[in-house]
Amino acid sequence: MNRRMTRRNALALTLCATTVVALAGAAAPAAGAAARPQTPAAASSSTVTRIEDRTAKAVAASLASVQWREELRSAVLKSNEVDLRAVTAGAASAAGKGLAGAVAGADRRIVTAKGLDSSVGSLLRLRLGTQAMKKELTAGTSPLVAVTTRDDDAATVTAYDSRGRAHTLDATKAPQQAVYVIDLDVSKAVAAGLDLLNKELAKDGLTRPAADRGTAASATAATGGFWTTKVDAVYLNDDEEPWTSGDAEIFSLVSGFGLDGKVRVDSVDMPYLDTDRHTYYPNQILVNWSNYKYNLADVVMMEDDGDTNYAALTKAIANALLTITDQGAYVPLVNAVLDAIPTSWYTNDLDYVDSWYTLAVNSTGTLHGARGNGWMQVSKYWVQQF
Repeated sequence: MNRRMTRRNALALTLCATTVVALAGAAAPAAGAAARPQTPAAASSSTVTRIEDRTAKAVAASLASVQWREELRSAVLKSNEVDLRAVTAGAASAAGKGLAGAVAGADRRIVTAKGLDSSVGSLLRLRLGTQAMKKELTAGTSPLVAVTTRDDDAATVTAYDSRGRAHTLDATKAPQQAVYVIDLDVSKAVAAGLDLLNKELAKDGLTRPAADRGTAASATAATGGFWTTKVDAVYLNDDEEPWTSGDAEIFSLVSGFGLDGKVRVDSVDMPYLDTDRHTYYPNQILVNWSNYKYNLADVVMMEDDGDTNYAALTKAIANALLTITDQGAYVPLVNAVLDAIPTSWYTNDLDYVDSWYTLAVNSTGTLHGARGNGWMQVSKYWVQQF
């Protein structure tokens, strides 16, 4: 999804707002035409993308083996997405077994680059570029191998063949030939990343786990429940993305002042938000108002395109927000965050989707994002204590 926003543009939006600001404020061949060899493109500056690119070349080279090629083809036809580490580790062919070590090493380096613990397991995945390519994946076919595109404005995609040659493909129009795409299980990475973010922010007092809410728990016991804001429906606008890209992985950061007067950040995973131009009806709790001192909170929605380092993200947010103190009224938070988060995160891997400003406990109905990239339909919802 092309939801990227440069830091300069995000800051301009912030300065124009009159309300309290939010936290984050060469010609390609036609379809069916044979891909033409070219000089391999320069490697991306992204660590994850560089690792994926090397893996794509290694997988493509391994397809010179007929036995392994058919073994992998069978696995791909049985599943929309293949765990590359698992399928190579369990390979029967010599070529598959020979690839296993390189894939395992690449997978470990990607986990490290994303700031995650090894307990997250394997992240490298292989899939067909489109499901329509299944009919082209016939016995004896040697597919090209590409890396998922994280630049939504890319005009071309580089794919490799079993002889090590690079080919240029149209990024917006899928070829008729079969193409394997090296990707990540970003949904798995987001879940692990948000868990890490929550734990680390808790250490800094910027959020607290459910078992340690203190005053909030006492207040809930006294009132018999607590008020929340629930997302009844959510919609994101259509932005054309390359055919190599997989589903979006969306999460939101809700910010405000906690009951202790410190800035509080709560993450909300939205794994169902796979595609744009589609209305989802999650009935998901977005804000638990018993955690906040003031009747105001801001929401920023973001997308992980695969390269996000969650350890660095957590550190950036914590360093920015620990310096902000309660002045007896709600104060803007976005400037400090924009200054802390690297510019590249707004233009490459961690996409800014939209913001919802000054959400209150009584906010209801359809709320359009400040960036105009989507809307949420919310309602006030009372969570009754058992």
